Amino acid sequence: MIHSWKSLVLCHILWPLAIHDVSSFSPSITLPSRPSIHARHQNHHRCQTGDAHGNRLLSRIRLSVVDDNNDDDGTAPDDKNLPLFIEAKDSSSRSIISDIPSSLLQSIETVRQRHFSTTATNGDASSNENLLKQLVELTNSKKSEATETFLDNCISFQQMERVPGCIATVHVKTTLIPTSDNPNEYRVLVQGSSDALLSGGLVELLSKVLAGSDTENCVTASDVLKLQPEALTTALGLQNVLTRGRNDGMASMMRVVQRQIQSLLDAQFVGGEQQFGEKNTEASIETTNVNGSERKPTVAMLLSGGVDSSVAMHLLLRQNYNVTAFYLRIWLEDELAHLGECPWEDDLQVCQSVCEHAGNVTLETVSLGKEYRERVVQYTIEEAQRGRTPNPDIMCNSRIKFGCFLEYIEKAGLDFDHVASGHYARLEDVVSPSTTTNLQKRLFRAPDPVKDQSYFLCALTQKQLSKVIFPIGMYQKSEVRELANEFQLPNRNRPDSQGLCFLGKVKFDEFLASYLGNRPGDVVDAMTGDIIGRHNGLWYHTVGQRKGIGKVMFPLATAHGPWYVVAKDQGRDIVYVSNRYDEDDFARARSEFELEDIRWISGTPPLDVKGTETDAEWSEVRFDLKIRHGPKIVQGTLMLSGDGFTGNVHLDNKDGGLAPGQYVVFYQIGTLECLGAGVISEKHWAKFLQTQHNETSTGEEQELEVKR
Repeated sequence: MIHSWKSLVLCHILWPLAIHDVSSFSPSITLPSRPSIHARHQNHHRCQTGDAHGNRLLSRIRLSVVDDNNDDDGTAPDDKNLPLFIEAKDSSSRSIISDIPSSLLQSIETVRQRHFSTTATNGDASSNENLLKQLVELTNSKKSEATETFLDNCISFQQMERVPGCIATVHVKTTLIPTSDNPNEYRVLVQGSSDALLSGGLVELLSKVLAGSDTENCVTASDVLKLQPEALTTALGLQNVLTRGRNDGMASMMRVVQRQIQSLLDAQFVGGEQQFGEKNTEASIETTNVNGSERKPTVAMLLSGGVDSSVAMHLLLRQNYNVTAFYLRIWLEDELAHLGECPWEDDLQVCQSVCEHAGNVTLETVSLGKEYRERVVQYTIEEAQRGRTPNPDIMCNSRIKFGCFLEYIEKAGLDFDHVASGHYARLEDVVSPSTTTNLQKRLFRAPDPVKDQSYFLCALTQKQLSKVIFPIGMYQKSEVRELANEFQLPNRNRPDSQGLCFLGKVKFDEFLASYLGNRPGDVVDAMTGDIIGRHNGLWYHTVGQRKGIGKVMFPLATAHGPWYVVAKDQGRDIVYVSNRYDEDDFARARSEFELEDIRWISGTPPLDVKGTETDAEWSEVRFDLKIRHGPKIVQGTLMLSGDGFTGNVHLDNKDGGLAPGQYVVFYQIGTLECLGAGVISEKHWAKFLQTQHNETSTGEEQELEVKR
């Protein structure tokens, strides 16, 4: 019995190719007469898939490619005929692929047979893992295609075009190459690039499928134009493997390719001299209304998918700003480990929903993964390796959100009046005392002491702050939640994010372990010098730590706790602990410290920290201080030294843990203004460690003398 292939759905699961720069080229071929696809139900090829719990079973039916001139004699097809295995699913799936040309179906099967072993397509976890290894090997061994041999009469877009709606940043470019037997028909070459491995693989997969086979089959431009974009992942058997965002992204790639093909064909048909693709898809945003009304100020809104930035965007819209939203896709340590669940996708989908709900606000995705890895992740690793306490959140704001992103929109020619985010902080404009004409930005704490994020913004410069606005800076967190409900935001019930943005669900210790591994050393009682434990690495511990330190101490010692980490000796891999941390022995170590890399938001130190005109010394000045993010404010004095980039701080009261690398932020007493910040220096430990080293050396010498 012969059944129409139109009632069937391909079941082969092809994983995307994990590469970045991709291209594909199909050499000229002589086309045979177009084949038809016939389906036969054959018991020895038919299989059932399902489980013991009664989940829906899917039938597989083997198809063969036969020439229209051959009679169907009912015999089993030859394996050389490139059998297609198709799953009969629901009627909607059958309808979706009902118009896929046979040449594309054959091309899909050819790609699978050429690049993946049949033992890796069973769909279980082990076979998928094996298939993933094959894909990685394919990526590593991929050779550059000979794209320079195009004929003179091929037509092509002159530059890559960005694909909208993709999780990653994807660009594609289409070239049409006349077939050897029909100059009015074209083969399709798709070249593309992506900043994400999985998306790059999808581009390569699309390229190979549309190129067709070089010996058995030719996919033409007219075939490609007949394809429904949403049908591609279904035909590939990827619909249930890829996430929703990846399925949508693949369809978006297909739409861009089809649009490029149609544009090229239209221009070729009318004989135009048009330079295809000259239009920059990232051109600057229109800054005037079409009807000629008053120009709205433009804002680049940093949208994260959280409630805070979503409310901030709605407030801007209600204040008559012309808003374009930007989602920053940053670093992911190992994308191959997240092929099944993209860490960015949930956030990006929420951003898309928020923008649609707000009246289809334009949403752009900007990939800053390379920059984040170089400017934030590397800093975090290096500081931890030195035994210091890094603060990647401060670096993310100064180097990425208000650093690389500002550079990005400037280079792209996107002339926005403002850049906005959902931070809890306030900004005010003041006249610069040095010029009496130019405005300066002053940064203030938010009224919500718990949510205030001025601590994380302490490293921003006047240039970075010049265009920044914080729409929710005057609100309490509870008020922002109320506004989210009032605006009926689709994410109004979404919980606040916790932890470092680039880690997702990965714990910080696990992240450090993956990069730095273990470097064991002694845990030493700071008062007696006794070794009372063994740690796995200095980077797993911080000054003031109590929780978890007992796990690396000897059982007899833990009974004499509680123990606190009081210092770390990076040169000797020693973690010093004490059970007398609250006593006077550590009063000075917990209240006095040296600062380095002191920076001021205004660009210069406040007037009251400078000496008089006749006195070159710095003045000792009192400040409100934050030693870590949170509502706690402490008081102390700062005395600058040298060129003003270093100094000494004396706190009025002891602090819970002063660690090198930690940021200390200065606030003007009584005004909530954030003036600047500095970093706690290793000099804070220098005297303590020197004392410990001397005592240890003395003890060893005495022990040696006794033995003599």
